[in-house]
Amino acid sequence: MTAVPQANSRASATSGSLLLNVMKLRTFIALFAVLIVFSILAPNFMSSANLILMAKHVALNAFLAIGMTFVIVTGGIDLSVGSIVGLCSMVAGGLLFNGLVLPVGYTVWFSVPETVLVTLAVGIFIGWINGLLITRLNVAPFIATLGTLYIARGAALLLSDGRTFPNLAGKPQLGNQGFDVIGGGRFLNLPYAVWALLVVALVAAYVARSTPLGRHIFAVGGNERAAALSGIRVNSVKMFVYMFSGFCAAIVGLIIASELMAAHPATGETFELNAIAAAVLGGTSMSGGRGTVGGTVIGAFVIGILSDGLVMMGVSSFWQTVIKGLVIVAAVVVDQAQRKLQQRVALMQVAKQS
Repeated sequence: MTAVPQANSRASATSGSLLLNVMKLRTFIALFAVLIVFSILAPNFMSSANLILMAKHVALNAFLAIGMTFVIVTGGIDLSVGSIVGLCSMVAGGLLFNGLVLPVGYTVWFSVPETVLVTLAVGIFIGWINGLLITRLNVAPFIATLGTLYIARGAALLLSDGRTFPNLAGKPQLGNQGFDVIGGGRFLNLPYAVWALLVVALVAAYVARSTPLGRHIFAVGGNERAAALSGIRVNSVKMFVYMFSGFCAAIVGLIIASELMAAHPATGETFELNAIAAAVLGGTSMSGGRGTVGGTVIGAFVIGILSDGLVMMGVSSFWQTVIKGLVIVAAVVVDQAQRKLQQRVALMQVAKQS
């Protein structure tokens, strides 16, 4: 009499495990789906020139998404990354176009490497402010980063009174030429931005999977109280992830300003939405404690290919926004379903062993 229930239990556990594995591969499935659909519907979609251009666009979103992944894994959120992109773009543009005017009436001009270092420092500093608000002043991550979103965007506007810094080519006598290489240079026919993404992604993946810091990041997101009781410096971990997110946003600001050879204070608007969408689509749990850098990069490819494919098909930008919103909602729904299914499968396996 007990053979049938046991057989049904085994069948349910097997089918549940199979469905769970399919859900874990959802990002790969989505990537192949958008590639197939747009290769059929959009002319020249799979051309080498278009693929290289898409890879460059994807790299910008992937930088932000990698930083966002670390933040979300700890149970936080960073809404300020788009504004940090805009501010860092304006900082780089201002240093190259106007230099740093000192109160004594003397202007200091920065070389391109010095401009890059200062810009990266600005992004890290804003991330440090986010971390300070969250860890020391106990401000909720959503509110803290929403506030710095407005502060950074306002600062970007103030740097030029809302105007653009044009023509960032520099001058030989000032020693600030060569900025265009960052966004326009290529190695083995791939933009430097793609190579930089590869380096950052590999380092981030190594940190997440093979270092104590990475284990601490996941521990904080899994159970912050338990992490603190086990001796993990929770506040230091949170400071790091927000500073790293600011660093990634600064890289994007530099690449965009270099590619355009101009800096505009509106640069980076709504970029945080794409970053969150890529991270969540890549398997990062909004409740914290789970996520991978590789999954996030694939998620960034899905979002980037989806955006470029819709543009090539002539879809309205309004509908593009709607579709991205639907992607975020769908990704969260699937993530919640995966968590529940994972718990069910675990219970079935325990019951089967007993």
